[in-house]
Amino acid sequence: MKIKSTLIVLSLIAAPAFASDRVVSKTREQVRAELVQAQQSGEMLASGESGLTLKQINPTAYPVSALTQAPKTREQVRAELDRAIQTGEMLAAGESGVKLNELMSRRYPAIAAKSYKSRDEVKSELARAIREGELVAVGEDGRKLNEIYPDRYHAAHHSTVAASSDDSIKAPRF
Repeated sequence: MKIKSTLIVLSLIAAPAFASDRVVSKTREQVRAELVQAQQSGEMLASGESGLTLKQINPTAYPVSALTQAPKTREQVRAELDRAIQTGEMLAAGESGVKLNELMSRRYPAIAAKSYKSRDEVKSELARAIREGELVAVGEDGRKLNEIYPDRYHAAHHSTVAASSDDSIKAPRF
């Protein structure tokens, strides 16, 4: 009897939550209009197991939406083309998907990588990493040297911490 009364009380508590949860249904015409819109814009999933939409597989077959397309002048487009030709950013002929500067790297200027650290900063970071065992050990597990050999790097870590704390004590505070 106690179980029945408990179930009744619980169902009365949960009843308002289920009653207020109304499902808004669409008309047949609304669903058809959404289907036509998805087919025209290429948002339908392609057949097969790729999980891609038709627009992702063949983007040239579907119009670009006005929101994603930024209007460019003819001069801007020509300037982009000239820059792509000069740097080799054009795709090579064929189906490889390789850019010309990747295929024939000697014909095109190397793109300079931007470095935000000086050579001395990088050297000091490397020396600290070696000293503290922060380098990844050889092997497949991806552990660092100080994780594999904690006894070897324990003293180095504590001496580094002590040195940095001594410097902070000596430094004037404003």
